[in-house]
This record gives sequence, structure tokens and C-alpha cells, in this order.
Amino acid sequence: MNRGVYSLALRALSPLVWLWMGHRARRAGGQWEIFSAERFGHAAAAAIPSASWTAPVWVHAVSLGETRAAQPLLQALLDRGLPVLLTHMTATGRAEGARQYADAIARGQLRQAWLPYDFPGATRRFMASWRPRCGLLIEREIWPNLLAAARKAGVPMALVSARFSASSLRQAGRMGGVMREALGGLDSVLAQTAEDADRLVQAGAPQPVVTGNLKFDLVLPAAQVAAGQAWRAQLGRRVVAVASTREGEDGGFIEAIKRHAAQPGAPLFLLIPRHPQRFDEAARLLSEAGLPYVRRSEGEAPGPETAVLLGDTLGEMAFYYAASDAAIVAGSFAPLGGQNLIEACAAGVPVIVGPHTFNFKQAAEDAIAAGAALRAADAAEAVNAAMTLLADEPRRHRAAEAALAWFRMHSGATERTLDALAPWLEAGRAG
Repeated sequence: MNRGVYSLALRALSPLVWLWMGHRARRAGGQWEIFSAERFGHAAAAAIPSASWTAPVWVHAVSLGETRAAQPLLQALLDRGLPVLLTHMTATGRAEGARQYADAIARGQLRQAWLPYDFPGATRRFMASWRPRCGLLIEREIWPNLLAAARKAGVPMALVSARFSASSLRQAGRMGGVMREALGGLDSVLAQTAEDADRLVQAGAPQPVVTGNLKFDLVLPAAQVAAGQAWRAQLGRRVVAVASTREGEDGGFIEAIKRHAAQPGAPLFLLIPRHPQRFDEAARLLSEAGLPYVRRSEGEAPGPETAVLLGDTLGEMAFYYAASDAAIVAGSFAPLGGQNLIEACAAGVPVIVGPHTFNFKQAAEDAIAAGAALRAADAAEAVNAAMTLLADEPRRHRAAEAALAWFRMHSGATERTLDALAPWLEAGRAG
């Protein structure tokens, strides 16, 4: 497939894409603005860079996870006084960006926009409107027409904190020449691991440099950490977080929790769905199971009889981890690839993951080898493992120390990334 065929196929399939986005928007809530002018490359007149805000560093973080992953890099760019354009594709990603960088937005240093659909005209208009000095794509966002428009506009492009799984390599192979051309058009590839780098080369990317994973440089919000620790002390019970559950996982965890909830001295379980559209579904499952629960969003304090606190808020993961004695990081108990375990380790919490961690393969294997994490076959085994840790305080304490040490050992990716990008960051707009 060449890029012309790809563009025709994209236009033909776009009504289905918009229907899918509309369905997702109805379920997830938030302002998706599917047919806004921005989605077609038209920047609002008020947003177009002025003489006082020129040649921004453009960072694309497609969704919630990438926006959080980019936090150390974005903060470093802002600390250097650089203007930043932050783009997203999902409402949750944009809302998280607005929350994290409210101060930078208020003082006009950071602006947000939707990434345009990958139509040739839309991507050309985007480049012409914003005129970035460079573009930084977080983790694995490869769009053929977007990269072609950047090349034509003279905007150097980097894939940063890049991860590329075996399934990504197979998908790239099925797309043929269009993906190889897109990857080959990158000016710089900064990979998380040597394995990611090797697969990217096989897919057609220029020789990558391994700079590490930006997630290891995250700084947990001190106020949230302090609030979580104080909340835990006031609660007076052990706490187990079941974090970032995804489709098909909540039921298994609720069953496992129910087997322990009636026991004397049972911990409080925090059930934290990954996506807000599933908060009500999780509440329904808890009600059907007959488990006493409260919702974090309603502000009710858990009582002695409360088995579960439903974490139905966004942007509070540091609070939840800081309040926990052990954390089960879900997304890995169904074949979904897993969710980020690094944030829990940064909070000094022992971690339990499931069998499906291919999105974080190297990180999960390294954490297990370092004693920072355990692997469980299913939800029941994960809850049992958490209970075993709670019953053996010296072991739990060693695992908590190992988690924090493992996190600290892998830091430095942001500085290495900034060093690699230094010529672009200090230059004005290319081309």
C-alpha cells in the first residue's frame, strides 16, 4: 500500500471512524469535538502563534496514558521557558493536559489543540497554522500523512520514549510501504529499550537511540501523596489498590474481594477503573455482588463495614497509591497488554501484575527480577498475593523498598531525551 491508496482508504472509512468516536464520546463523556475545525487542521484565529509565542515545541500525546507519560518531558520544556503546543486525540487526554498544565495555559506558555485527522489537506493546514520548530510524538503515534506534511514543511520529527511491540511490528508489516515510508521519514527515534529499537529498525525506522522510558522520571504530586498518606493513617485499616481495571476484569476482582471482605481485619480495597465510562458499570457490579462500597466522587468516608472504595475520579492515582499498602496493577488480567506499574513503584508500593504485560514487557520483567513486583495468573491469585504481603510485614516492607529502588535506578530518560533533541529545541522554526 502506498500513501495515495492509504489516503483514499482513510477517506472511505472515515464515516465509520466518526461513528466509533461518537459512540466512545457518548460512553466516556467529555468534549470530543469530532467535527471541530481543529480536527481538520484549522487553528482558531486566537490560537495561531503570535510574535510573542512563535515556533512552539509540538508534543503529541494521543490519550490519557501518553499525556501522563509525557509529563516529565513537558515539565522540562516548560521549565526551560519554551513555548509548547500539546495535541491529543481523546477527550480524556485533553482533560488531563488541561488539569496538569493549568498554570502554563493561564500564562500562555502552553496551548492545547486536537491533532488533525490524517488527511493530506488537514495535516498541511495544521503545519502552516502552528509552524512548530519540531514535533515530538510520544511512544508510538505514527501517522503517514502527518509525517509527510512535516517533511514538506521542514519540521523535524522525533518518536520519543518509543515502544514498539511484536504486534506493532506485525501491523506495520501488513500496512506495507506506507508505514515503512512514514517510519523512515522520522528524523530521530528515541526508544525505551533495545528490543523496541530492534523492532523499529525492522519496521523501517532510522537507527534508534535507546534513551529509556520517560515514565521513570515522573514526579508524584506532593500534595496528593501527603493527602493519601494522611487518609490512610486516619482510616486505620490496611488498604489494597486494584488499579486501572479494564473491560472484563472488574467481575473477577469483585469475586475475589468478596471472599476476603467478611474476614476479621479485612483490608479496604480500592477499585479504580481505568476509564471513566466504566465507573457506573463497576458500581453496578459491586451492588450486584452485595459488597458494601462508597464512591470517592461522593466524598463519603469508608466505615468499618465498607469493603470497597470505588475510585471514580480522574487525576488522583498518586493519592490512591500513597494510601495503599499493596497495589494490583490491572489491564494485565485480560489480554490487553497491561497498564503502567511504574507510578505505583514510585510511591513505594509493592506491585502485583497479571500474565498479560506485553505493553510493558521489559519494565514488568525487570521489576519482577528486582523484587519490586510479583506476577499472578488471575484476579483471585493476585488478591491472595496481596493478602499474603499484608500478613508478612517484613516481606511487604522489603518489596516496598525494592519498588522504590527499582524506580529510582531507571531514572534519567528525560535528560537523555533533552540532550538528543537539544539542536531542535534551541533553534527557531526549521524550513
